[in-house]
Amino acid sequence: MIKPTYQKDDAKVHKKETCYQGFFRMSKLTLQHKLFKGGWSDTFTREMFERGEATAVLLYDPKQDVIVLTEQFRVGALDEISPWQYEVVAGMIDEGHTPEQVAVRETQEECGATIEECQLIPVCRYLSSSGGCNEVLHVFYAEIDSTHVEGIHGLDHESEDIRVCKVNSQDAFAAVKSGVIANAATIIALQWLELRLIKQAQL
Repeated sequence: MIKPTYQKDDAKVHKKETCYQGFFRMSKLTLQHKLFKGGWSDTFTREMFERGEATAVLLYDPKQDVIVLTEQFRVGALDEISPWQYEVVAGMIDEGHTPEQVAVRETQEECGATIEECQLIPVCRYLSSSGGCNEVLHVFYAEIDSTHVEGIHGLDHESEDIRVCKVNSQDAFAAVKSGVIANAATIIALQWLELRLIKQAQL
């Protein structure tokens, strides 16, 4: 069984300063940690993008073999061929809310579909870019009837402009392989579903 060599207490944060506070926060940490060769590192500094935790949920209609994705503008993709990205439903987890509650809320807000927490199947929990960001993604899967799921959604006060896209599963899997779908949570969720469908077909 694989497990980390050290634990949380084997790193010490001596100082934390806020470098920037806007839509997101950037912090500067002064820290040190234990070394594999023994002893402690010298004190050093690192900037950290404090993104927080988020939930992503892959919505799949098994009767129609359709995956519900969203398409929206993403500032981080401005240097890509298109900054409009295909993604699974996702949203930030506010204080006092659970990942499951956010999955239910964002499904309604981003594509107008209704799901219950009991429908959610956990896919994974992962750190999106732990070299300099503390964002944690909780990825879920839920099956829905996509018949009436359509339209443009999003919250005006958050400048959201979200288009619902219903995509055949094989087309979605192909979009991952071609690079059209480039969002990490979406890639992870779709590859998980592809393996799930292959396993179901073998039964």
